[in-house]
Amino acid sequence: MIVMLMFVNTNTVGRARQKYEIKAPAISGNEVFERTYRVQMNTIENVFMFFPALWIYAFLIDDKGAFAIGLIWLLGRVWYGIAYTQDPAKRGPGFAIAILMNVGAWSGALYGVIQLLTK
Repeated sequence: MIVMLMFVNTNTVGRARQKYEIKAPAISGNEVFERTYRVQMNTIENVFMFFPALWIYAFLIDDKGAFAIGLIWLLGRVWYGIAYTQDPAKRGPGFAIAILMNVGAWSGALYGVIQLLTK
């Protein structure tokens, strides 16, 4: 599902490039395009921090819990993306949800690693 979000973001940026006539490699020139592009880039940045923790959590703690964390993270990122595109000042709640899930996944992953090392 998270990879699907990344595909959707990529497609949305491509459509925005056409709509606002932003020729690659430019990433500026229209405020709505710039917001759309930042949603995509911010999601990529977050995925690289989130996936390792999610995988470690799933392997060492609980795969169902990891699924729940991933689903909530995904919903937070969707909320963030919609809000950021419409009004960047309203992106906070979606960002907070995703970051909390990131912290939760890393906390659980760290706990799992400590448990594994102390056995």
